[in-house]
Amino acid sequence: MSTGYQIADQKALYYLTLQVVDWIDVFTRPIYRDIIIDSLRYCQEYKGLQVFGYVIMSNHIHLIANSPNGHLSETLRDFKKFTAKTIINTIINGNESRREWMLNRFNFNANRHSRNKNFQLWTHENHAEILYSNDFIQEKLEYLHNNPVRARIVENPEDYLYSSARNYADMDGLLEIAYIYPKWETYN
Repeated sequence: MSTGYQIADQKALYYLTLQVVDWIDVFTRPIYRDIIIDSLRYCQEYKGLQVFGYVIMSNHIHLIANSPNGHLSETLRDFKKFTAKTIINTIINGNESRREWMLNRFNFNANRHSRNKNFQLWTHENHAEILYSNDFIQEKLEYLHNNPVRARIVENPEDYLYSSARNYADMDGLLEIAYIYPKWETYN
């Protein structure tokens, strides 16, 4: 049973936090961040996911997203399943200096839950917060864009390559987004 916030309205706009188990810094390597970008792009193109904002940090991802087709939970489940499998296979078959330690932690976490077999990369929660007002949307968008600044990775949000801050600053981004402005019609 999930302990995080639930996705009640499958079509609504949500602020989501997808966290790696044990806060393992998987996304310090571009190869793993690129798997996330490619998978988000796939979900946009083939599963109807709309991404309005994102940032990929070292051990978690923030998204502002919705699913107009009403399948947000299913899309996130498939995204997490695919990215976990792809990232773990990349760790196993690549030049990962932390391979043994990471796989040990992922295996340990998998053994704690009956729904996992060998490895668990993501926590089971999506920490979904419904975005119910324009002010709350703006607050969450600014929060996720400023995450790399608070972590002292970059000085300005738009300097971080793996973030939609670049899109909002009229710079080339790695992922196409749907812009929140003009103002989003909020959940009522």
